[in-house]
Amino acid sequence: MKATVREFIASDIEKIVAYFMDAEKDYLKGMGADKSKLPNREKWTQNLQSELAKPYKEKSNYYIIWLIDNTPVGHSNVNHISFGASANMHLHLWKSDTRKSGLGLEFLKMTIPLYFEKFELKKLICEPYAENIAPNKTLKKLGFDFIRTYETIPGMINFQQNVNRYELTKVHLDEIIKDL
Repeated sequence: MKATVREFIASDIEKIVAYFMDAEKDYLKGMGADKSKLPNREKWTQNLQSELAKPYKEKSNYYIIWLIDNTPVGHSNVNHISFGASANMHLHLWKSDTRKSGLGLEFLKMTIPLYFEKFELKKLICEPYAENIAPNKTLKKLGFDFIRTYETIPGMINFQQNVNRYELTKVHLDEIIKDL
């Protein structure tokens, strides 16, 4: 079983959108998302297609596809990208049999350096739902600094919730890169 990552391509868009659109309401709730707030499938697809053509300096969303033996099994993405400064990271394993297996950690070790490189980041931020144990545990293992817990509506598909803010600076990444 070989884990690899790559930038997303047009054929990945349907899989990314389907992961959210076809998910059970309770599964989405567990990650802090509200199924009733998901955008229209067609509009979401069009938005992702438009991101493919943009240069890195103009992207508002950027996706890395996670693969096992060349089969896509999940993705990570960044949004709120401020080129040369910061971006917010999200992580998603699409199938239940790949979750809680350590794969998220393995994939992020390959993904995080790409974000810093492609967007010349100084800081990467991740704010998972405080009640979603897996990403919180993974971010700590990776060496992200826990900043604080606070209540917010983190994005257009989310309900009001407590999130844990984690940050990884470029300086800190360079210090821990040997362990990644």
